[in-house]
Amino acid sequence: MSNWPLLSVLIWLPILGGALILAIRDAQTARWASIGVALLTFVASLSLLSGYNPAADGMQFVETHAWIPAYKIGYNLGVDGIAIALILLTTLVGVLALLGAWSAIDKRVNQYVAAFLILEGVTVGIFSATDAMLFYVFFEAMLIPMFLIIGVWGGPRRIYAAMKFFLYTFLGSVLMLVALIYLYMKGGSFQLADLYALPLSAREQTWIFFAFLIAFAVKVPMFPVHTWLPDAHVEAPTAGSVILAAIALKIGGYGFLRFNLPIVPDASSEWAWLVIALSLIAVIYVGLVALVQDDMKKLIAYSSIAHMGFVTLGTFIALWLVREAGNADAARLGLQGAMVQMISHGFVSGAMFSCVGVLYDRMHSRRIADYGGVVNVMPWFATFAMLFFMANAGLPGTSGFAGEFMVILAAFQRNPWIALGAATTLIIGAAYTLWLYKRIFFGEVANSHVAELKDINGREWALLTVFAIGVLALGIYPKPLTDLMEPSIAKLAMQIASSKLL
Repeated sequence: MSNWPLLSVLIWLPILGGALILAIRDAQTARWASIGVALLTFVASLSLLSGYNPAADGMQFVETHAWIPAYKIGYNLGVDGIAIALILLTTLVGVLALLGAWSAIDKRVNQYVAAFLILEGVTVGIFSATDAMLFYVFFEAMLIPMFLIIGVWGGPRRIYAAMKFFLYTFLGSVLMLVALIYLYMKGGSFQLADLYALPLSAREQTWIFFAFLIAFAVKVPMFPVHTWLPDAHVEAPTAGSVILAAIALKIGGYGFLRFNLPIVPDASSEWAWLVIALSLIAVIYVGLVALVQDDMKKLIAYSSIAHMGFVTLGTFIALWLVREAGNADAARLGLQGAMVQMISHGFVSGAMFSCVGVLYDRMHSRRIADYGGVVNVMPWFATFAMLFFMANAGLPGTSGFAGEFMVILAAFQRNPWIALGAATTLIIGAAYTLWLYKRIFFGEVANSHVAELKDINGREWALLTVFAIGVLALGIYPKPLTDLMEPSIAKLAMQIASSKLL
């Protein structure tokens, strides 16, 4: 595979596969074709693991082609351990999302699955791009299939949710475009490596920091620009919610690691207190908001915002530890915790939205009050759901605990009060998660509709089993993941520690 343009294959295989599936009119054939393309993409992505050399410095699987020479914009790709972890998550969840959507949609099936495949390819492009303008093109391109997935196949308020999603994310990214143009005018290059070496004054760093902050904060999403996410989740079809939570939200966290920290480290350090404060609000306040929800998907959506708060918290705590305390080891722990949390959240949130989809396919209701006593008629499903709900609450031994514990440990070395605030998620998360599980699964059978429910079928067994393996593997033995990312994390910490302000 060394002579193959592997990253281009991972980007364009699902995009071209999705385009070809548009010509397939038979719904069942389109479903099988989409699963085939997604599986082939996932298998190809495993070559990243076998070919990656953790000891080597810099990006690997590099591809460099001229694209717009007049402005020095290139089709330049490359990955490190951080990007590989996110690409593998993307290709795996792509298969699971399509498997979960097998029978949920019966209209325009070819267009539906094609949108998912195109979204997957574009997302891999985001994680692979080493040219800032190419990153921006992929960053914007993913809005189109996601907008269609919500707006065409969503719920009753799908147009409102799709427009809100598009406007929030598009307007935020316009500021990133302005910042990239400014950096190009100053340095004459869009290559990320060149931008990292570009000397910037304090004032320049501050303006660029806030441009990037707004663009990526909307994607995470951070408080107070998070309000589009609950609406998007509630109205999106189940597979759309899985992709949105498991993959799309990670682009914001990835953007902070690729742009804010290495390009404007001093401004990021100066304003880290603001990001940390907003992250703690997300962890505590948004978690409390989740407690009062009466819609399953909306509760899980608010839960996602709270858990993604750990990603930004770990990232900027690490920056503080490097720039102010000179504690590189603790900083690496914070960055590792942020990355483990991103991967874990991909499995946990994807699994929880899939569980909602299993119930919705049978009852066509997301209202918590319509359920009760489901464990009596769906015992195997209740068992899987218990695992995922416990992971969402941060139970030790599950992936939900590993990343959060690393971030809390790093935060404690900077300020015990920050760590205490972050640790409240273990209490609040357990409160809304167990309260949700109790109302859906425990007690007597609530009504005749619940009494008629059938336990999970073979396809759902396969789907939930893969999610369960991911949750348990990361929770019990996260070392392979941390070893994969450690050289890249260490390089990033060194990079932001050694940068100098003009």
